[in-house]
Amino acid sequence: MLSSDRASDAIVIGGGTNGLACATRLAQSGRKVTLLESADHIGGGAVTTEFAPGYRVSGLAHILHMLDPRVARGMALDKHGLTLIASNLSTTLLGNDPLVMTGQRVSGLSSTDQQAWDALSTKLTRFANALAPFRQMTPPRPARGVGNDLAKLARLGLNLRRMGQTDFREFLRMILINVADVLEDDLTDDRLMGLLAFDTMLGAWLGPRSPNSLILLLNRLSGGALTLPRGGMGAVADAMAQSAQAAGVNIRTNANVARIEITTDRATGVALTNGETLTAGLIVSAINPRTTFENLVGPRGFDTGLLRQSRNIRSRGGAAKLHLALTGTPDFRGADLKSRLVIAPSVNAVENAFNPVKYNEVPAHPVMEIILPSAHEPGMAPQGHHSLSAVVQFAPHAPADPDRARSTMLANILTTLEDHAPGIGALIARSELLMPYDIAARYGMQGGNWHHGELAVEQMLFLRPFAGVSQYETPLPGLWLAGAGAHPGGGISGASGWNAAERIIKVQP
Repeated sequence: MLSSDRASDAIVIGGGTNGLACATRLAQSGRKVTLLESADHIGGGAVTTEFAPGYRVSGLAHILHMLDPRVARGMALDKHGLTLIASNLSTTLLGNDPLVMTGQRVSGLSSTDQQAWDALSTKLTRFANALAPFRQMTPPRPARGVGNDLAKLARLGLNLRRMGQTDFREFLRMILINVADVLEDDLTDDRLMGLLAFDTMLGAWLGPRSPNSLILLLNRLSGGALTLPRGGMGAVADAMAQSAQAAGVNIRTNANVARIEITTDRATGVALTNGETLTAGLIVSAINPRTTFENLVGPRGFDTGLLRQSRNIRSRGGAAKLHLALTGTPDFRGADLKSRLVIAPSVNAVENAFNPVKYNEVPAHPVMEIILPSAHEPGMAPQGHHSLSAVVQFAPHAPADPDRARSTMLANILTTLEDHAPGIGALIARSELLMPYDIAARYGMQGGNWHHGELAVEQMLFLRPFAGVSQYETPLPGLWLAGAGAHPGGGISGASGWNAAERIIKVQP
């Protein structure tokens, strides 16, 4: 067995955005940090890939809008090469009568609908802003002696109470209801309701009529403007990697962890699949919590109760990722190709796309979000050609016949695209469709869930990934969590990793 001659204070497992953020912050605190990534590239799902010769797209998420400002500032990402080609991306809801939204401003509504949306938007944004600070803190646990930041919680509680009695009661009424009820109570325009319902469900395994779904819209509204990084999502990871290395982090790719080493009931290092071992007093896992608990540790370090809770983490993926290589310019009935294009004509259309997935079947009319990276910058497709990237909802994560489900899903997607961009089928030189099970295999996301665990009210805050490990520290001394499966969840934000590092620095200065 090989052993490493480089001693580290901390080892971070997983080179996604959370792992990079955590490793950098720990290094900034004076620790010697080694970051291990199993793939031959850094970034995890935040990668720019060439899926066909000359055609490049972001591998998974293709829009940046929840990057934690502490991460952007603390890692000086702008100084390490991150630039934006679109800083406030508009959204066009496709259809016979398109709707355009920029930020919370909408064009194409009647005056009555505009007034109704202005009022609802103001209210929802106020509620979202009240919840936003929870993203940047260790989640509180309802118990004594567990390290809750009582002063910060008191300030947050005071901010909620400052809404006033009427707004506070409305906040409590709405927080756990479904988004469809809220939209249909206040709005009448099917297009706007369809767009908002789609945005709420993006990346989730819920429909707009599922209980507690409104909280996902509030979470999204707290994320800021929609932006596009120059060079795709891989550019975000590259800037973070440069920042990490500047802070002194030793980044190793092609370093696949086989197990976490345990000595006298404490995590003391890792064993790699190549036979090498690395030791450190602090082990931080920024990969899927189920993979960490069940595969890297298992019953050697955890009791059956914790492993049972781990197995019960719901991690069903409901999104597929489509890439198309186009030999010409598609025409989405005159829509601006530099906008975010959405196909989601109504709340019921979104709900009907979700219904079959509950039974592991393919929807006949999927809803989707489309970006053409080649419309924004050169180099993403050959001259005169275009690359198309789409996040498609909903897709079954465990169908009986995966190959048949993938081919049926692709056919249904292309039919839907042809309805909104006549002639696009004749432009397709190559297609790639990643179903949730393909995403799981390629990126190590259990069930193909982009958040490493479903974002639902019963798996948020002190319940993420489950009670008892929600403050990043696990029952195995020396082992911590820092991935999207921990609070506050997924998205290209780095928040989970930064929060975990701050918690570690506080508890183990």
